[in-house]
Amino acid sequence: MNNTVLILGARGRFGLATARSFANAGWRVLGQTRPGAAVPDTTSIEWLGIDLNDTQALAQAAQGATVVVHALNPAYTNKAWQGQVLPMTVAALTITRALGATLMVPGNVYNFGAAMPTVLREDTPQVARTIKGQVRIEMEALLQASGVRCIVIRAGDFFGSGKGTWFDTAMVKDIRKGVFTYPGTPDVYRAWAYLPDLGRAFVAVAQQRAVLKPFEIFHFAGHRITGQRWLDVLTPVAHAQGWLASDSILKRVSLPWTAIRLGALFVPTWAALLEMRYLWQTPHALANGKLTALIGPEPHTPLALAAATALADLGLLNPAKLLATQTAKAQLPALHNPPQPGHPA
Repeated sequence: MNNTVLILGARGRFGLATARSFANAGWRVLGQTRPGAAVPDTTSIEWLGIDLNDTQALAQAAQGATVVVHALNPAYTNKAWQGQVLPMTVAALTITRALGATLMVPGNVYNFGAAMPTVLREDTPQVARTIKGQVRIEMEALLQASGVRCIVIRAGDFFGSGKGTWFDTAMVKDIRKGVFTYPGTPDVYRAWAYLPDLGRAFVAVAQQRAVLKPFEIFHFAGHRITGQRWLDVLTPVAHAQGWLASDSILKRVSLPWTAIRLGALFVPTWAALLEMRYLWQTPHALANGKLTALIGPEPHTPLALAAATALADLGLLNPAKLLATQTAKAQLPALHNPPQPGHPA
């Protein structure tokens, strides 16, 4: 089996984490970026500076690729999603069809809407009323009807492997000051995906693609975490790094949703955030039984180690103290860590 993969949007968080996972597994990795974009200095990825819409040139440059990973996303505004998600998907399908390859796409929980059950399975009804949820439903319908072999792996909120997620833009932005900002209710659990683990899951599924149906959806369980559990995990990190006295805990503050509601009238990104606020108020987790039946145990980094590594990726940790931070995971309290579908935290 030819092990060459084309990553569309390989410079983004998910794209780069997945590209590295495929490279570590011995695949030849072709990474698409915008023409002229700065790229990491690495020999494990062959960079293709070709615009996504130049599908013919991309397919020609990626000859031999048997898997394509669609790692592209527009800006978070509803207008951008409505105008760009489906055209991006069409371009990805066009390239994949020209290569005779399999298209792999990261899904999310937006499809299920605010009335979603606490445990989400591949056949859970998709009844989203938000703009982003409806766009995602349309996107998956387009994939299924395309005639191209497609695999969707649905996961929770991303963290790790760089900037641009709730983890770094809100939750830990002031952690060195002893402050933890949490957008939701602290005792409501929700699904999170540590990107290096999700990348490894993509590789494992890609290696089994020959036995799959033309269109498949899998759920990646990742971590099931409450706000309190994040505090339990990050407080020892703050102790080990010297940000907090050993007898102190991180101060939890809330996201200023009232201000965001007012600003949403003028700031499109804030309006989009407000529409998706229910994800912080509705408990949900992803059941990964179908995935583990295919690949065996899901790739799973213990939360304390994943959180410490994510902080290190952001340049927040003192590398000399990282070992102490990782060792601290053995002392973390389990009280606020309920069992999750598929595996323990």
